[in-house]
Amino acid sequence: MKIAQKNKILETCLIAGRIMIESGSEMYRVEDTMNRIAYNAGIQKSVVFTTPTGLFIGIENQPYVQLGAVAVRTINLEKVENVNTASRQFATKEITLDQLMLRLKQIDQDTAHFPLWLQITAAAVISAFLMIIFSGEYDWLDIIPSAVAGALGYAAFAAVNRVTTIRFIGEFLSATVIGIVAYLLTRRHLGVDIDNIIIGAVMPLVPGVAITNSIRDLLAGHLLSGMVRGMEAILSAFAIGTGIALVFRFFM
Repeated sequence: MKIAQKNKILETCLIAGRIMIESGSEMYRVEDTMNRIAYNAGIQKSVVFTTPTGLFIGIENQPYVQLGAVAVRTINLEKVENVNTASRQFATKEITLDQLMLRLKQIDQDTAHFPLWLQITAAAVISAFLMIIFSGEYDWLDIIPSAVAGALGYAAFAAVNRVTTIRFIGEFLSATVIGIVAYLLTRRHLGVDIDNIIIGAVMPLVPGVAITNSIRDLLAGHLLSGMVRGMEAILSAFAIGTGIALVFRFFM
């Protein structure tokens, strides 16, 4: 196999792995996908090392290694599924290596996101119904206030993340907005229990996927990735709690 072909295979594996890490995939799934792409392309033994901020791939007993940086980390499971589908098509010889690389670049650039209005609407619905589940009582009077607080909080979260790349600022400010909205609604007698309203409204911000992936990575033996993702989830939860605590400190 020529050097250029080996480099192309490694580059394709890096693109696939980077997309999956940036989209919130588990590390063992990333490594498995990269190894399968390399194997199906003709590399019998590849060596893969992944972290939440970068990944490496090489060929065993050969001086071929490439590395890639992970710039952002978010949750987009559609991209993870699209990469898995493309890798399976490559494994069954439905597409060539060049077509796989082109498909991966298209997935990286063109995968559509849900419009903001739909995300805000979903946040409102989730806030309303999870308020009942987590409060432990059928507080029907606080369904609409919880939906309003959750929608405004998520809108604030999206707006902050659009203008800054600083982690955890969005969670903190959106939780503060939720606390203020819940306080104002109860003061105007539009809501009954401020605790129940806040419990439901913060649920769209809770890093549930990050916590789950952290535990799965730890159980799969990826201790570094599991601890890093777990710490990110803890800091996100701390930012949410701090925002709510400030509202209680200054308004209650």
